[in-house]
Amino acid sequence: MKNTVAGKFGEDCAAKFLEDKGYAIIARNFRIRSAEIDIIAQIDNVIIFVEVKARSNIRHGLPSEAVTFRKQKKIIEAAGVFLQDEKFCDCACRFDVIEIFLNGERVEEINHIENAFEVIGEF
Repeated sequence: MKNTVAGKFGEDCAAKFLEDKGYAIIARNFRIRSAEIDIIAQIDNVIIFVEVKARSNIRHGLPSEAVTFRKQKKIIEAAGVFLQDEKFCDCACRFDVIEIFLNGERVEEINHIENAFEVIGEF
């Protein structure tokens, strides 16, 4: 499975996984000039910004390890724009990572890492 296909497939699986756990999907692939957030979801009064990483092997490390500090900063920047634009400023928010482990076109495992990273300093 090509990376772009695996990525889209992984995001679809993650969205369904979240919905099955009671989350409402607010947006997918929210983009600003320099960043993208794969999934924005809500449960109760909490907005969750989710980065999805799908891998067919761990040769280059765990999927979550690809969410570097630089990538986190970009996601946080995009989250700030989303919160301003969408008028969710009064909601709590958190940043999650969902790892999708693939075996061909089959999902082997889904690992949902809640509060995978947080905002340091001003948001």
